[in-house]
Amino acid sequence: MQAQAQNLRAIDIPLAVTDAFEKAYPSIQAVDWNKDGINFEAEYITDSLNRSVTYNSSGKLIETNMEILEASLPAHATEYLNDNYKDDEVTESSVITDAYGIVTYKTKMKGMNLTFDSEGNFVKSEMN
Repeated sequence: MQAQAQNLRAIDIPLAVTDAFEKAYPSIQAVDWNKDGINFEAEYITDSLNRSVTYNSSGKLIETNMEILEASLPAHATEYLNDNYKDDEVTESSVITDAYGIVTYKTKMKGMNLTFDSEGNFVKSEMN
């Protein structure tokens, strides 16, 4: 979920975007739409966890972002966190799948975002 996104009214979202979302997620009713740069992001909650789907203005899927429990991170990511950040609390974890099916994991902790590949290998860290 992007901190710099701006909230949108339904009328401000291209029909191709809402159609793509409704076709992919017909049971989701409560959606908050945001504009993230040039893309459109639908945010919703299922099973008490945050989810989002990002589309371009033509309704093409850019990525999905699903909050997960820390225990759901791959073993290598958990080992990396335990070895390098054992005194820091992970505040949020998510799995991100791009339009090509490439999966990455992200964790947020005190002032930092860590990214891991699909196997849980550390990729990068960024200040948040």
